[in-house]
Amino acid sequence: MNKIQMVTPLVEMDGDEMTRILWQMIKDQLITPFVDLKTEYYDLGLLHRNETKDQVTVDAANATKRLGVAVKCATITPNKQRMVEYPQLTEMWKSPNGTIRSILDGTVFRAPILIDCIHPVVKNWKLPITIARHAYGDVYKSVDMYTTEPGECTMTFKGESGEEKTLLVQKVDGPAVWQGAHNKEKSIRSFARACFQYAIDTKQDLWFSTKDTIAKIYDGEFKKVFEEEFENYKARFEELGITYFYTLIDDAVARVIRSKGGFIWACKNYDGDVMSDMVSTAFGSLAMMTSVLVAPDGTTEYEAAHGTVTKHYYKHLKGEATSTNPMATIFAWTGALRKRGQLDGIDELVTFAGQLEASCFETLSAGIMTKDLVGLVDEGFEAHAVTSAEFIAAIRQRLEAKR
Repeated sequence: MNKIQMVTPLVEMDGDEMTRILWQMIKDQLITPFVDLKTEYYDLGLLHRNETKDQVTVDAANATKRLGVAVKCATITPNKQRMVEYPQLTEMWKSPNGTIRSILDGTVFRAPILIDCIHPVVKNWKLPITIARHAYGDVYKSVDMYTTEPGECTMTFKGESGEEKTLLVQKVDGPAVWQGAHNKEKSIRSFARACFQYAIDTKQDLWFSTKDTIAKIYDGEFKKVFEEEFENYKARFEELGITYFYTLIDDAVARVIRSKGGFIWACKNYDGDVMSDMVSTAFGSLAMMTSVLVAPDGTTEYEAAHGTVTKHYYKHLKGEATSTNPMATIFAWTGALRKRGQLDGIDELVTFAGQLEASCFETLSAGIMTKDLVGLVDEGFEAHAVTSAEFIAAIRQRLEAKR
């Protein structure tokens, strides 16, 4: 069998723990036997990020801007516990996803992977709900500090013109914690445009929510920019019969739960982080969620929406076989391969991405699943749990039959 030839490399960002193990299994079993894979490889594993003082993350993001398409494995963002687990760390490095998103100035679109034998726990959800997550600023680019004595904290902006603005944050009578967050109008406007264009491309309604009743200036700016940008898309929305509306985040949550699905829910950075986990879990599993970062210039980065599956990794280190769901990571690869094929005019690569996804669905429909899904299937559907290796092997068997 002749392998599919690629022209332009993908940017490949390797990751951590169990997802790193799955990453290699997917490449070895489901991709390189069929595709003459060309990638520009960057190791975003935590220890290598530490060795390079996180320069490798910046390099990977810049390579993505240059080559246009990237695929990323899940990575660790260290906290105090991780600093103990990894005593080699010289710093509590920031989220690599946050760094990449900041450099690319993109919007993250996350949608559940649906299968017929698993129905959402929200019984009225019939169609997927896509989370559009702003990918810049807020707590992910914030600074914070701890103080021990009574006093006051102020926030000062010094303009290049010499103008200064100072606000009193708070006076305190004892120890306190402080945080300063920001966003840029340019990034908010890019976010709005990406959401409106994605709604048009997918012919879905767009909902947007913040809390401008509390953060009147900060969240109010998001609301204002979306309203301004919508004027440029309003006619196209009306032509397609789709709608846009804004509401408060708490009202949006209630509306989402009562809805039938089938729309895009645009959220600020942190809201999108949390709500995408809620939506994916309610639809079935965190491992059944696609995630793609879309930059204003069309640059795309595909990844899984979940973490590194630490508990399974420690079992793996003990020599125990795990039943870790690789679906989201597989779909990150198929998304990147499909996009690369579309950009380079390689129809065979686009077809292969579809064949691999179809092989995944056929495997699940046959009742061959990882442990996380077996307990979610509808009553009367026969399913049995297999290891990750067995699951990937079953997909490989069906994929070979299509080639």
